[in-house]
Amino acid sequence: MADAKSSKEVNKSAEIRKVAATMKNKGEKPRPVTIIEVLAKQGIEVSSPQVSMVLKKMGFRPRRRRKARGAEKAVASGSAKGAVRGKKGSTITVEDLVAAKKVANSLGGVDKALATLEALRKFENS
Repeated sequence: MADAKSSKEVNKSAEIRKVAATMKNKGEKPRPVTIIEVLAKQGIEVSSPQVSMVLKKMGFRPRRRRKARGAEKAVASGSAKGAVRGKKGSTITVEDLVAAKKVANSLGGVDKALATLEALRKFENS
């Protein structure tokens, strides 16, 4: 009975590898979405994480994502100093961020700290 069951089952990882190799030979990039579609037509149901893991073990790495332009410029201009530009051209250092975190924690969280600072800004402007 176990032999009959195992003969009907499909090795999903092997099928994923076959489809990925076929796509690679055709010059296409094997992506989980396309592999899932191809296997679904064959009646094999696989999940995206499963396909991703098999592709990773085969040596296909996901594409690197590009950084946002604004973040890239801020990192380029302040990476040596560990600072980023804030509003009106002022630089914010890592030390400033650590101090802000301590203040936020003492006030009960970032939202409360921001509300407090906004109230302070209104008080100073009036």
